[in-house]
Amino acid sequence: LKSVPPPFPMSHGTTTLAFIFQGGVLAAADTRSSCSGLVACPASQKVLPIHSHLVGTTSGTSADCALWKRILARELRLYQLRHGRRLSTGGAAKLLSHMLHPFKGTELCVAATLCGCSGPSLVYVCSDGTRLKGTLFSVGSGSPYAYSILDQEVHWGLTVNKAVSVAREAVYRATHRDAYSGNCVDVFHVTSKGWTRLASFTILIHNSYLRKLINGKSVE
Repeated sequence: LKSVPPPFPMSHGTTTLAFIFQGGVLAAADTRSSCSGLVACPASQKVLPIHSHLVGTTSGTSADCALWKRILARELRLYQLRHGRRLSTGGAAKLLSHMLHPFKGTELCVAATLCGCSGPSLVYVCSDGTRLKGTLFSVGSGSPYAYSILDQEVHWGLTVNKAVSVAREAVYRATHRDAYSGNCVDVFHVTSKGWTRLASFTILIHNSYLRKLINGKSVE
């Protein structure tokens, strides 16, 4: 049976980012889930814990991302039970890519950046077959604006507090320019001990960054 096409294009967007620094891996994302010109959910979680050592930033269709997050989490737990060890971040990315491959060319829309402590490492996986390893990724409609901050501020020697500040500002810049991004910013920190949700910051607090634009001074 063929599905009934929607009466109008269901446009959606987001801003997610992740980068590696000396303190581990930091992942952040906004919380606005959009559907064309509507805000479907102002408190959508886009940085999803997958396993004790792994989180993933997700962009694409919310339902698809939530489903495949649960599938990947199940497979990682089964792997640990069968083999007595955790699958590495690269292995988890390869597994997810192989599971998504049969759906290539369909309307499935999943783009995830897996953030793990094995290394530490970042791997970007997309439902179109892409699998990339790197040290910094930003995905979504607001990513060009986030990159303008990340490319300038991110370096290996960042402290945890400074890394959180950079991630918050990058998402804030994106929400200021991208209508599909907004509401709050979720920040997760991944180390060899596991992941920690640092905080969920409201965009209104980030209006302090406007002083940086006006005065040209750094604002923490």
